[in-house]
Amino acid sequence: MERGEFDNLPGKGKPLVEEDLSAVPEELRMAYKILKNAGCVPPEVELTKEVASLRRLVLEMEDSPEKTKKVRELNFKLMKLEMMRKRPISLDLLSQYQEKMLDKVK
Repeated sequence: MERGEFDNLPGKGKPLVEEDLSAVPEELRMAYKILKNAGCVPPEVELTKEVASLRRLVLEMEDSPEKTKKVRELNFKLMKLEMMRKRPISLDLLSQYQEKMLDKVK
């Protein structure tokens, strides 16, 4: 510190940002922190980003064979994501289909 080697660090003079890791199991927190600092993200997070991006793309596309292909890709990634999460499929993720499915059930 006396030689000034820490003077050019990002965030100098600012308070540390506290991260809420309460959703991460205690024994995995350090590993997650290291991976995050190294720029690595868990596969579930990466897939979630892909799903969001594909969803935006599909909503902007006009009906075409290409849109049908992208919808299939989106559906596949949604199912894969739900399997990774090991919990029941949520209709919230499939909002564009929710009304159609409910109409068929009625």
